[in-house]
Amino acid sequence: MRIVIIEDNQTLAEGMGHVLRDDGHSVDILFDGQEGLDFLKTEDDPDLIILDINLPSVDGLSLISTLRKGGLNTPCICLSALGETDDRIAGLDAGGDDYLVKPFEMAELKARIRALMRRRPSTARQDEAFGRLNYDRATRLLSHDGQPLALPKKELATFECLYDRVDQMVSKATLASHLYGTGADVEEKVVEVYISRLRKRLSAFGIEIHTARGLGYMIKESSS
Repeated sequence: MRIVIIEDNQTLAEGMGHVLRDDGHSVDILFDGQEGLDFLKTEDDPDLIILDINLPSVDGLSLISTLRKGGLNTPCICLSALGETDDRIAGLDAGGDDYLVKPFEMAELKARIRALMRRRPSTARQDEAFGRLNYDRATRLLSHDGQPLALPKKELATFECLYDRVDQMVSKATLASHLYGTGADVEEKVVEVYISRLRKRLSAFGIEIHTARGLGYMIKESSS
C-alpha cells in the first residue's frame, strides 16, 4: 500500500515509516499540518493516512475534516496522546476511521491497518487469475496450483504496482514512488533490478514484463 504519515514527532514518524516500509509499503512522511494538507491535495490519493491530531500550522482534526469535505475517502488512523472518550469522538466525527492513543505498540498499529484494509470496499475480486498464477489481494499472496510463490517484499510491491495498471505503461518514477514514497532519492537502477528479478520469476507462469525505453514497463499475460 501507499501510506502517508503526518506526524510532527520525527522519531515516531520515522519509526513508523521504517516498520511499514519493512512490510513492503510505500511511505510518505510529513511533519507539518499545512504541508500534509497541501501534499494530499496535489498527490494521487494514498491507500491510508496516519494522522497526528496535534500538528503545527494545521491541526489534525481540521486537516481531515477539510479533506473529507473535499471528497477524499482514504481511510485515516488518528494518533493522539489524548485518550478520553470526548477526544476519541472528536477524532472520529472529524473524519477519522480509527483512533489510536499514544504511546502504542507498532504491532497494534499494524493490526489496526489490516483491520481497516479488510473493511475497505473493493469492486475487484479478491482472488484473481493472471497468467498461470492466482493473486489474492486480501492476503497479498501469489500462488500456482495452490502452492504459494514467495516473492521478496519489494518485488511483490513492484508486481502490485504493475498489476494494478495491467496492459498500461508504468514509468520508473511511478514505481519508485510506489516502492519508496514520493520524491524518494532512489536511483533508476534499483527499479531496474527489481524488474529484472521479477521478470525472471514470472516468465515461467505465462506473465511478461515489457520494457519501453524512456517510457517504463508494462505487465501482461503471455500470448503463447
